[in-house]
Formats: sequence, C-alpha cells, structure tokens
Amino acid sequence: MKIYVPLDSAAKALGADEVAGAIAAEAAARGMDVQVIRNGTRGMIWLEPLVEVDQDGTRVGYGPVSVEDVPALLDGKLASLGPVEDIPFLAKQTRLTFARVGVIDPLDLADYEAHGGLAGLRRAIAMTGAEIVKEVTDSGLRGRGGAGFPTGIKWNTVLGAEADQKYIVCNADEGDSGTFADRMVMEGDPFCLIEGMAIAGLGVGATKGYVYLRSEYPDAIAVMEEAVRRARAAGVLGADVLGSGKGFDMEIRVGAGAYVCGEETSLLNSLEGKRGIVRAKPPLPALEGFLGKPTVVNNVLSLATVPVIFEKGAAHYAGFGLGRSKGTMPIQIAGNVKFGGLFETAFGMPLGTLVNEVAGGTASGRPVKAVQVGGPLGAYLHPDQFDTPFGYEEFDQAGGLIGHAGVVIFDDSADMLKMARFAMEFCAVESCGKCTPCRIGAVRGVETIDRIAEGDAGAIPLLTDLCETMKDGSLCALGGFTPFPVMSALTHFPDDFARQKEAAE
Repeated sequence: MKIYVPLDSAAKALGADEVAGAIAAEAAARGMDVQVIRNGTRGMIWLEPLVEVDQDGTRVGYGPVSVEDVPALLDGKLASLGPVEDIPFLAKQTRLTFARVGVIDPLDLADYEAHGGLAGLRRAIAMTGAEIVKEVTDSGLRGRGGAGFPTGIKWNTVLGAEADQKYIVCNADEGDSGTFADRMVMEGDPFCLIEGMAIAGLGVGATKGYVYLRSEYPDAIAVMEEAVRRARAAGVLGADVLGSGKGFDMEIRVGAGAYVCGEETSLLNSLEGKRGIVRAKPPLPALEGFLGKPTVVNNVLSLATVPVIFEKGAAHYAGFGLGRSKGTMPIQIAGNVKFGGLFETAFGMPLGTLVNEVAGGTASGRPVKAVQVGGPLGAYLHPDQFDTPFGYEEFDQAGGLIGHAGVVIFDDSADMLKMARFAMEFCAVESCGKCTPCRIGAVRGVETIDRIAEGDAGAIPLLTDLCETMKDGSLCALGGFTPFPVMSALTHFPDDFARQKEAAE
C-alpha cells in the first residue's frame, strides 16, 4: 500500500511531518505493509496536508488530514476527495513545468525518468549548441522571473561570446510576497531544474552552473544539495554528462537574505563574495557576468521549463499562450483568498476568471477590492480591470506587470494609502543604496504619503513627480518598479487618499 504525504514546506508547516510519522507508526502497530512516500505538494494549499492513497493505480486524495484522522484513513473510513487529478482546481490546469511536482518522489531519479525526466537532456546532447539555442528561441520562452525577456536571445548572446569559461546561474532568490513557485519546483522536482541547467550549459558552451538560493528556504536547500549529489553520482552531472563526452557540473550557493539580490547583477556580486549592490549595465551579464565571464542568468521557472520544451518540442510549447506570451505560467495565488495555491495555465486567462472562479474570491467573503500581481513592486489592479488577459503585453497596457506571477488578493477592508506607504517603506528598507532615486526617493516617498495621510492634498502632485523620477532614474527594478503599486493605488483608489484629508479636517 503506497501512501503519499508531501514534504513541501507549506505542507510541513501545516503538519505533514506529523501526519507522515503517525501513518508509519499506526501501520507498523497494525502490521500493515504501508510505504510512505514523501512527494512534493500538488499546490492546493487549503487541502494540506493532502494525503494520497494509491488504490489500484488511482491516487485518491484526503485532506486536510490531521494526526487524529490517521486511524480512520487506514481503516478506509475517512471521507475522500476522490481521485486527486479530478479535483477541479487541479483538473483545470495545464501542467507543463509542474507536470511531475506532487506526483513523484523528488529525490528518486528512476521515478523522475519514469515520468519523462532526462528525455529532453538526451535529445539536447545530440544537438549542436546553435540548435539548442534555436529550439529555446522557437519555443517563445520568456524569463519567468519578472522581466519577461526572451530566453533564446539571452542564450544566443552567451553562445556567441568568446571566452575560456562560461557560466549558468539560476536565480532562486524568490523574495516577492505571494510567490512560492520556485520553492515548489526545487522541493518537489529538483532534477527538472538540474536538467534544465545542463541543457543550458550544453547550449551556450558553459561547463559550470550555480543555483543562488535564499537562506529562508532550508528545505529547498537540503533537497537541491542532495539532488545535485545524486545527479552527479548517476552521471547526469560531471565531466561526461550521460556519456556524451560533454561536461557540466553545478553547485548550490546560499544568499544572506537581501531582497535586492533577486536582481541579477546584485546576485552576481553576492555570488562572487562581494556586497550585493546593483551593477550598471552595460556591460550585460551575458557578456561580462560571473567573474567577468559570459553568463546566462535565468530564473528557476525558466530553467525548469526547458526540459519539457526539449521533450515535447518547441512547437508544442509555443502552441499554448496568447500573442507573444507563449506557453504556460505557474500563477501563485495568495492573500485573502478562498483557494490559495499554485495554478499553472496557458497565458490568456482573464484576471477576473482567475480571482473569482479559480481562486473562489476572498476567504472573508467580502468583495474583492484590489489584486496585486507581481510581488511587492507590482501594480494594484481594480475589479474594473478584471477582463485583462494574463499576458505580458496585456498587463503592461493595463499599467501593471506580471513579474513572477504572484497574485495577492485584498478585500474591501484594505486601506490602499497604507498599501502605497508600505511599498515605499519596503523600497527604503531593501534598497542597496547605490543610486539616489531609490535610496533617497523611497524615504521621501514615505514622508510624502504620511503628509497626504495627515490631510495635505497638495503633496499628491509631489508624490506623482517623485514616482516619475524613481521610475526613470533608478538603476534597477527595485526603485524603478516601486512607483507601480504607489501610483496604481492612487489612480484606482483615490477615495482612500481623500478620506485621509476628511479625517484630518
């Protein structure tokens, strides 16, 4: 009897370890032959710990399961959710990047291969570097970390650079509020990321890779380090990748918790052992990156999507999506929401469908007031904008950005002036201090919003002007994107700013 219990951090925070231990102990006491398999999470966080029992090849779900439920579970008397794949939240998804997450034992390489793993790498080994880069370009894959830059163009730049050493750097410094997709991949399907990095290395001629992982993810760090060790032992990494005669190896590096190190040049400085501050561009990291060498810097989701592109083909992947937004996007739903979790779907779904139908609206039952997409620097979108399709250009036209696709939902009790102030305060705290618009502008921004809160309506034009300066003058996206939540709050929720004046009077 196989029983699956997630080892994902979210599931563990909700008691998954205790439930797994209780199942093993109860089964042993009864003399039952039960194999407890620790899988990744399916991403339906409101059901965690989600326990799956293999019944004649069909995995039947139970959740959320408590330690007290374990005897009834083993007796077959606990109410089930039915086949996990049929749960509406999961059944509506198009899982490409996350096809194996929650399905396999994350550290079982044979299980990984049995579910399509390494097929992409084996195909890539038979291709030239230029052919590999062309496949990625033809797929339409764009950076999933926030900028949405075409991955193929970045890879082609590194491919064409002349150097004695090139690098692949995975940006796993997932620091945005409401985001957890990178962590889910690393904890639930680590070999997928390793395979994607190996394909990238073969494509551009890089023989060394690094995953820059945030210190706040201890479980992901442990899983990734063990996965790298097992991949190396199995010949997936090393001087002779899968017997190809081509080399690629990698290691895990842990950051110290600076939000700005999610920006690629700050990350590279930190990776080199320097202070994590932004570098001026040019030169681009693709030409002068880690240790001054040509470097591909991609997000976890970008690199984890590469294996499926090579397994299924570029045309298959490009067949999903909307306009220039090709493929699927793993959307992370959080905040005041009924059904929070990860929902992977093709680009193009209207924001309102995602919020009201998929996520089920607010957990409080109150009306949705605002949705922030793209982390703490993302714009607040009003329900009037809920017909906006999920796509890079479409969000840009609506004054927003997709970023890492974290969606945080707020009900009508939210004070948008306070949310705008939080954005400025966040920037002030997290600024690396290199450029004046970010370092000084964010501090002045907090002060200006406080003036508005005290009834000084004349400070609103000053705030608008300050935001323009930060947007146009900051060296990186931290200062450059902070105006998005501030100005969207001011534009779409002016009453929250006017109420402050009335209260003061």
